[in-house]
Amino acid sequence: MRELTDAERAMFWRARRGLKELDVFFEPFMRDHYLLLPENEQVMVAKLIKCEDPDLLAWFMGYEQPEDPDLVHIIEVFHERLGTGHSN
Repeated sequence: MRELTDAERAMFWRARRGLKELDVFFEPFMRDHYLLLPENEQVMVAKLIKCEDPDLLAWFMGYEQPEDPDLVHIIEVFHERLGTGHSN
């Protein structure tokens, strides 16, 4: 694997969540899939990471859906890549 840039390292650090329930999604996704995403989806991940943990948990568990279509899309990408089956 190639050396991570400072920006990529920062993104991986910001992806660490306060809720273990979210780490189940973020840790494997960032490790196995983030660097393979096209740039536009990496931007969506950056936007997603800025959201609050309670919102993220509700969205990932399928209890609610974000209003932003970019966030809806990237959450679906997480579920598809991780095989979690919670996408709407």
